[in-house]
Amino acid sequence: MGVLKPYILSEDARSQADFYLQALGGKRMSVGTHGELMGAQDEFKDKVMHMCIAIAGDNYVFLADAMEPPGQGSALALTIEYGTRDEAREAFGKLAEGGTVLHPIETQPFGLYFGELKDKYGIRWMITAG
Repeated sequence: MGVLKPYILSEDARSQADFYLQALGGKRMSVGTHGELMGAQDEFKDKVMHMCIAIAGDNYVFLADAMEPPGQGSALALTIEYGTRDEAREAFGKLAEGGTVLHPIETQPFGLYFGELKDKYGIRWMITAG
C-alpha cells in the first residue's frame, strides 16, 4: 500500500513552512539546500531543494523552492481531520490569516463539521472534525 506525501513547490519554502508550523503546530524535520545536497555553487545554492515538516501530529508535508515561478495551488487541496471542533476551528482560523475563506467552518447539511479555505500561498485546505 502506498503512502501519500504532499510536496509543495513554493516561491519561499522556508516562509511557507514557518506559516504552516505556526498555524498547525509541528516541527521542521529536515531541510537541505541545493548547495548542501548537490554541491551547487550558482544562484540556486541557497534555495531549498528538500524540506520535510511534520504538522498537526504525524502528517508529513514536503516543500522545495521552485526553480521557476509556481502557479497558485488551485489544483491541490490538503485535508486535515481533527478530533475536536475546537482544534479544527483554531487551525482553520490560523490558516485563513491572509487567505480567503471559501466555506466557513461549521456543521454542514451532510453532518460533517467542515470548512474550506485558500491560504495566503494559494493552497486549498479542507478542515474537518468528527
